[in-house]
Amino acid sequence: MKSIIHRSVLALAAVALLAGTSVVSAQQQQDKNRALKKYESGTKEFWTHPPDDWFLGDETEAQKGLAPPSGPPTGASDAELANIIKKVKLPPGFKMEVYASGVLAARQMAWGDKGTLFVGSFGLGNVYAIKDNGGKKEVKTILKGLNMPTGLAVKDGALYVIAVDKLIRYDDIENKLDNPGEGKVVYDDMPSYAAHGWKYLAADKDGWFYIPFGPPFNVGIPPTSVSQIRRVDPKTGNAEVYALGVRNSVGGDVDPRTGKYWFTENARDWVSDDLPSDKLNMISKLGEHFGYPYCHQGDLPDPKFAMGHKCSEFTPPVLNLGAHVAPLGMKFYTGDQFPAEYKNNILIAEHGSWNRHKYQGGRIMRVIVGPDGKNPKQEVFASGWIEGDQGYLGRPDDIVLAKDGSILVADDWAGAIYRISYSKK
Repeated sequence: MKSIIHRSVLALAAVALLAGTSVVSAQQQQDKNRALKKYESGTKEFWTHPPDDWFLGDETEAQKGLAPPSGPPTGASDAELANIIKKVKLPPGFKMEVYASGVLAARQMAWGDKGTLFVGSFGLGNVYAIKDNGGKKEVKTILKGLNMPTGLAVKDGALYVIAVDKLIRYDDIENKLDNPGEGKVVYDDMPSYAAHGWKYLAADKDGWFYIPFGPPFNVGIPPTSVSQIRRVDPKTGNAEVYALGVRNSVGGDVDPRTGKYWFTENARDWVSDDLPSDKLNMISKLGEHFGYPYCHQGDLPDPKFAMGHKCSEFTPPVLNLGAHVAPLGMKFYTGDQFPAEYKNNILIAEHGSWNRHKYQGGRIMRVIVGPDGKNPKQEVFASGWIEGDQGYLGRPDDIVLAKDGSILVADDWAGAIYRISYSKK
């Protein structure tokens, strides 16, 4: 290593003599960039100007070469969707069908009062409205050019869209699908980091939104404005920091039994294929700390950032879901169509692995747990979106309850919305 550095220094000196100091500056910048790609992601320099591959932070030799896969840019064809339907396994009595296709990069869903299904997107900047015209679904792109509008909600006839650093309200949305207008920014006290900056919205009984704020790197000491969940009043713009020590949450729901907020959390990458576990958490009181970056999965001190902290200092998860399963959207099932034992169970859309040699997740999990969060158990509800070690057919990422008690599932890989229903035979 020393000889390599020595040769590099000599080379830089020679270039400076031949081409002047401007070339040296360029070389120094390249060296600086290369240093960042060694993923010292805990530094301010990293998160203010992260490289394009910021998600590779702290890569280990054992996991070298792993990277998030890209889905088909035009989504899945009708034939491919028909194949997915055949391969997804469900409990007896349940049925899955395609609700709508061509919903590219589909993320969080929300119902309008008049039956319009609104869908956010990842990466494309689009928000969609899906109308049922005599049984045929019309998918309409109603907003374009937003910054990662993954999270949305409908309240009092208005569509709320969160786009990394802005919460925007579009009034009377179902009467303005052809021209929603510019919208009104109702809250913008948010950092503009795109890395882990995409968000999710969940409303409580008072109409405030729970909003997660992810850190702009894999693991490190986060800026004070992130690694937290805030509770925001969209009417006034007032906000409070509700929980701390949260890495990357892109899903949550309010327990209909207690009013408490539960949320899924994606744990850090680059420890190993099997560590740490992603989590399901419940906030019991204001200001709880869930461990990041000091402790993972409730019992695993970070090898670098624990810094003397013990896991016992932090709120443990209700349930460890598995390593790199990527739990995203979740809902308490409050409908009446599914069997009675499903009432108030949690259904979680697991987006699936990338930071693992053999992917897992890519399914919907059912969590049976009481309102106190004790004695949880999970079981697979729907699976079949992964073939072989790393072959995705689709990647479920959100769930919403329909009025008839069925559920809809968003799949950003296939660009589709599925409907899962139940009937007694």
